[in-house]
Amino acid sequence: MKIYLVGGAVRDKLLGYPHHERDWVVVGARPEELEAQGFIPVGKDFPVFLHPKTKEEYALARTERKTGPGYTGFSFHSSPEVTLEEDLRRRDLTINAMAEDDSGQLVDPYGGREDLQRKLLRHVSPAFAEDPVRVLRVARLAARYHHLGFRIAPETVELMKQLVDNGEVDHLVAERIWKETERALMEKSPEVFITSLRDCGALARIMPELDALFGVPQPAEHHPEIDTGEHCLMVLQQAVRMNGSARVRFAALTHDLGKGATPPAEWPKHIGHEQRSLSLVNELCERLAAPKEFRELARLAAQYHTHGHRAMELKPSTVLKLFKAADAFRRPTRFEEFLLCCEADARGRTGFEDRPYPQANYLRSALARCRAIDNGEIAAQGFTGKAFGQALDKERLRQLSKVKSALTD
Repeated sequence: MKIYLVGGAVRDKLLGYPHHERDWVVVGARPEELEAQGFIPVGKDFPVFLHPKTKEEYALARTERKTGPGYTGFSFHSSPEVTLEEDLRRRDLTINAMAEDDSGQLVDPYGGREDLQRKLLRHVSPAFAEDPVRVLRVARLAARYHHLGFRIAPETVELMKQLVDNGEVDHLVAERIWKETERALMEKSPEVFITSLRDCGALARIMPELDALFGVPQPAEHHPEIDTGEHCLMVLQQAVRMNGSARVRFAALTHDLGKGATPPAEWPKHIGHEQRSLSLVNELCERLAAPKEFRELARLAAQYHTHGHRAMELKPSTVLKLFKAADAFRRPTRFEEFLLCCEADARGRTGFEDRPYPQANYLRSALARCRAIDNGEIAAQGFTGKAFGQALDKERLRQLSKVKSALTD
């Protein structure tokens, strides 16, 4: 029995890149041998075990054969006779097909170290084109290492296109797409995830609402970058710059989906795009099985981001309606994320990247004034039930009027 460190831990160790997970492959062993040593079996489709102390994953060396469509359409063969090189050959990229033995010696049968030096994401073998998840994984790794100068090898892009053209990508399940998307959103350059999917044609299959934005013009005086798709990528970059959560980044990316449904005869204007964006965000989130908190923030940003931009022009009653629609009194943290989306949108335009966004502080101040109202004082005046709510709103409007008046003082 021989045990090797494999995959991302080896790759990132050579890169000097932070990593937190380690995976291991076991050569020359049977399942019962690992179980006898206290390893806990967890693999349903092939032999994977958790170490009894570290809980790290140990997989028996295996080969695989394509038996059907999609990423589940494989049969696996594991036995003590399967070599380390055979196990590494079934992996997606050369930089993921390296191993390290217990003495720290590198095993690199497919040129992974050289591709690291060349900053190249390159497939190990033509079998890459059998698993559609690899399209997502490669796009995510491109987003992770873009700042280091990495690119996807042209021949690998061709295999990614092949997975799209032959319909394999259409067999991806929503949960797997979302898992890779959420991870990609938190990489250093998440916009590269989107452009990589678009370059191979996968974005049109996986997120057609987003793909439809590219080539759609906007008014040049407000959007010097013109292209709506490029604008959304710039907004995503600004969300990263402001250390936004994955929720903020997703909402930033999808806030303008309605512009892709504007009739071409109305271009470059997009009147009413907020409401169209809302319905398209709902469709996209449903297809991707996005978690509830992602859906809620994305819907909020889609429907109300222009309210954020016009905050200091709005009547106090309209600001109050915004607070209520956003549930800002009970969920101020989510409202803060909404403000980050608005600020990212305002700055996600060519030449506007560092422009101040006072609207956010204005709305923060307005919300703080409303939340500082003493409900006990209103109740002490004898108001209850519906009358209490009306009296509270009256006081909120009075405070909001003070905030607005302070703009001209």
